[in-house]
Amino acid sequence: MGRSSMSTSKKVSELRPGDNSVDIKVRVIEAGESRVVETRKGPRTLSEATVGDETGRVTLTLWGDHAGKLSEGQVVELQNAFTTVYRGRVQLNLGNLGSINEAQDSDVVGVDEIPDEYPEAPEDYRPPRRRRSYSRNSGYRGRARW
Repeated sequence: MGRSSMSTSKKVSELRPGDNSVDIKVRVIEAGESRVVETRKGPRTLSEATVGDETGRVTLTLWGDHAGKLSEGQVVELQNAFTTVYRGRVQLNLGNLGSINEAQDSDVVGVDEIPDEYPEAPEDYRPPRRRRSYSRNSGYRGRARW
């Protein structure tokens, strides 16, 4: 296994754009209802939450089966999460490859001790270009022209 797939436990303030395989313990500050949104890949279910630890807060998007599973005040360990950037802020995401586990309440400070600071993306950060997954010739269906 390459180093990039190794999981290491992080703090909110250490989150960077493009992080994968993130393990992090957080307290749920706010938890939203699940909803369905249209994406390039069709309709997807998601919910958003604000979570944090003693180093800061971050918006967490829960995708698919994880949507709507968190409640305010809960302390959880997220495993195999990943980060994205939205409007200059780093956000945490948990998809179907990730998991949510209950953690000890004492593992994370109380809501009133969580700083109102969000991890920022570097000013010069540009997300990697998405590669198209099709080739120009693959769309043609029908008889070959001779």
